[in-house]
Formats: sequence, C-alpha cells, structure tokens
Amino acid sequence: MSTWGWILLACAAAFATKFAGFLVPPRWLDAPRAQAAAMALTIGLLASLTAVNTFAHGQVLSFDARVAALLAATGALLLRLPFLVVVIAGAAAAALVRLF
Repeated sequence: MSTWGWILLACAAAFATKFAGFLVPPRWLDAPRAQAAAMALTIGLLASLTAVNTFAHGQVLSFDARVAALLAATGALLLRLPFLVVVIAGAAAAALVRLF
C-alpha cells in the first residue's frame, strides 16, 4: 500500500473512532467511574507528553535547557504562582541555561 493509502486509512480510522463516540449512551459517560477514568487518562497523557518533549531528542535521551525550564515551572506551580508567572519562570530558566 502506498503512503497515501496509509494516510487515508488512518483518516478513516480516526473518523470511525470519533463517530463511535456519538454512539455511546450518555448515561455511560455520566457514571462516576467513567469520569474518573477520563480524568486519569487526561493527566497521564499530559504527563507523558511533557516527559517525552522534555527528555527526548530524536532517539536519545537529552538533558538540556528544557529540564531546567521544567524544574523552574514545577517550582513555580508548587508555590501556587499564577500561570503566566509559571510560563515566564520556565522561559527565563531555559534562557539562562542556554546563555551559560
């Protein structure tokens, strides 16, 4: 199968998955267990995305300014600072590490 065939197959699979979501009865989605599972999946996916984007560079592990930015942002979050301050702290930490 050509590259375009695989792309079209992936598009069809994504559409079918989204359409299948409309077929789920609303009472299933309102159940406390379903809501807890959705929250846990969201947090887990976000954490894994953050870890991969921080520590991966191609096929190897990388420890660079992104690690310092993550640590600074984590510290700002633990201090319960506003989100804009968290972003600025992470950016400033990355800039300082790259400067030196």
